[in-house]
Amino acid sequence: MAVVVAGAGTHHSLAGRHALAAGDVVLLRPGVWHEYERCADLVLYNCCFRPGLLRRELAWAREDALLGHLLWTAPYSLGRRGMLMARLDDAALQECMAPLRALDRLGSVAGPLHRGDIIGHLTLFLSALARVVAKEGNSRLSPPASPHPAVARAMRLLEGDLAHPWTLRELAEELPMVPGSLVRLFKSAVGLPPMAYLAQQRAEAAAALLLRDERPISQVGAAVGWPDPNYFARRFKAHFGLSARAYRSRFSDDSAFLRTWLHAES
Repeated sequence: MAVVVAGAGTHHSLAGRHALAAGDVVLLRPGVWHEYERCADLVLYNCCFRPGLLRRELAWAREDALLGHLLWTAPYSLGRRGMLMARLDDAALQECMAPLRALDRLGSVAGPLHRGDIIGHLTLFLSALARVVAKEGNSRLSPPASPHPAVARAMRLLEGDLAHPWTLRELAEELPMVPGSLVRLFKSAVGLPPMAYLAQQRAEAAAALLLRDERPISQVGAAVGWPDPNYFARRFKAHFGLSARAYRSRFSDDSAFLRTWLHAES
């Protein structure tokens, strides 16, 4: 997540080019590429954390209506393909900046003794941002509904074993539910059916592997559940707008820090 606090610039991503000014926020799911162009004294806070945090310390956030919408549902709804943009007014910007400044200060002393502080300040920031996103998406200002427990469990099952050759019938049996009912509940909560959600997760995992792992592209595809190289190539490009080879070539040279960080946190 990037929060613009001063200056101006242009944000370039698969969604096109958008002018940036103070108060703009860009949220990106793992692997989504973006860049800044024509910057004029652009100042922003980057708040980055590994996806594993959402599966462990912040796993409860999936069950929260606002946070679940912010981190899981909204970036994929309305064809956003893993990216979300929001606009903070002055009051909301100041509310978000307080925990971001605290996180910045903790960066110099981060360690086991401050892990709880980091999670706490991150949660405050996410909650403030989630309220803004919920209001922007609903003119009546009512919060999104909490996902059905079966939907949350289905998401965890898919994310927990991406390489498994999941079918809709097998997933429904694990819950257990009738496949048609699962599809209706899942699409209502997440914005797309279970197998499409699985494809999104596989693409994100593949993007991270392409930057941190030197395995051939075909092996990366197999590792996330797409053993057919041609099928993997089509699905990856459909999600990111770039071939896996182009993605690795374009971002690997500029991602030395990212690769080191991913190795350190894995």
